[in-house]
Amino acid sequence: MFGNLFEGQYSVMIEGQRGDFFGGQLENLIENFEFKHPSNAYFLILALVAATFFVLSFFKRGRAIATLRLGYKARFRAVRTVLLCLGLCLMVLALMGPQAYSGDIEVSKAGLDIYVLMDTSKSMLVTDIAPDRLTVAKRIVGSMLDSLEGDRVGFIPFASDAYIQMPLTDDYQLAKMFLDVMDTDMIGGGGTNLAAAMRLANGSFERASGADRVILILSDGEEHDGASLEALKSITDDQVKIFAVGIGTERGGLIPIYNEAGDAVASFMYDDGGNPVTSRLDATTLVQLAGGGRGLYFQADMQGSETLALLNELSALKRDDYEMRSIKTYSPLYQYFLGPGILLFLLAWFLPEGGVDK
Repeated sequence: MFGNLFEGQYSVMIEGQRGDFFGGQLENLIENFEFKHPSNAYFLILALVAATFFVLSFFKRGRAIATLRLGYKARFRAVRTVLLCLGLCLMVLALMGPQAYSGDIEVSKAGLDIYVLMDTSKSMLVTDIAPDRLTVAKRIVGSMLDSLEGDRVGFIPFASDAYIQMPLTDDYQLAKMFLDVMDTDMIGGGGTNLAAAMRLANGSFERASGADRVILILSDGEEHDGASLEALKSITDDQVKIFAVGIGTERGGLIPIYNEAGDAVASFMYDDGGNPVTSRLDATTLVQLAGGGRGLYFQADMQGSETLALLNELSALKRDDYEMRSIKTYSPLYQYFLGPGILLFLLAWFLPEGGVDK
C-alpha cells in the first residue's frame, strides 16, 4: 500500500515538473517571439481579398444551383473555403519571418588602420593620365574600399595644409561618400604640404592597437622643400608602414584652370615669368618615403594593376582585434507556419466540394 502511495506521489510530482517545464518553455517562447519582416503583413490583405472572393462565390454558386434545380448537393464547400483562407494566412505569417530570440554572441572585428593621404593640390588636375590625376587617385581608393573587409580607413586631404576629412571607420559606404566630394578646392592656397599630412596621420593612430598601421600616400610627388623626408624621421614606430602611389607621368602636363561652372578649361597656370607651369611626376620622393617607411612604392597606370599589387601587400600585414560587439541571435520559426499552411491549402484543393444528390 505504502509502495503504491509513494509511487502515486512520485508520478504526480513528475507530471507537475513536466507541466512546469513545458509551460516555462512556452512562456519563454512567447516572450522572445517576434517577426523579422513585419512589413510583409500587408500580404494579409491578399488573404482577406481571397477569403472574400471564396465566400461570395460560395453563396453565388449556391443560389445558381438552387435556381437551376440541378440536384447538386454541397458537402465540403464551406470547409474548403475555411481551409484555403487559413492556409493563406499561415503562409503570410511565414513570410513575416517569425523567429525567437535565442541569446547573444560576442563577435570581434580584426583589421588594419589605414589613413589615406590624398593630394588635392591643383597639379592633380593635370590630364597626363586620363582623365586626370585626382580622378585616377579616387578610382584607386574606391577599388581598394571595394576589396577591404574589416579594415578601418580614414581620409586626410592635403595641399597647402592638411586636415582629417574622415576619421577611421569601417563603414565603406560612408567612406565612398567622403571620397566622392574630394576636389582641389577643399584646401585653399598653393603648395603641397605632405609633411603636415604625414604628421597628422601618425599622431591620429590608436597606439594601443597591436595591428600594423598604414599611411597610404596618393600624390604626384611634387614637393619643393623636402619637408616630408624630415617628417619621416619622426615616425619611429615599426608598426607604421608607409605605402605610396605615384599619380602622373614623367612627361607631365599643363595645370588647367577651369571656368566657374567647372565644366571647361578657361586657361592654364603660369609662373611669375609668364611661362606655363608644367607639372611632372616626381617619383623620387615617394620612393624614398615608402622605402624609409617599411612599405612599397607603386606607379599608377591605366590598367589599375597598382591597386591589385597594393591590396596584396596590405593582405600580408598584421591585423588585430579592435572591437568586440554583441550580436543577438534568433531561431527561425517560419517552417511551423509554412508547413501547416501548405498542407491546409493542399487539403482544401483535393477535398471534394460536393456531388449530385441521387
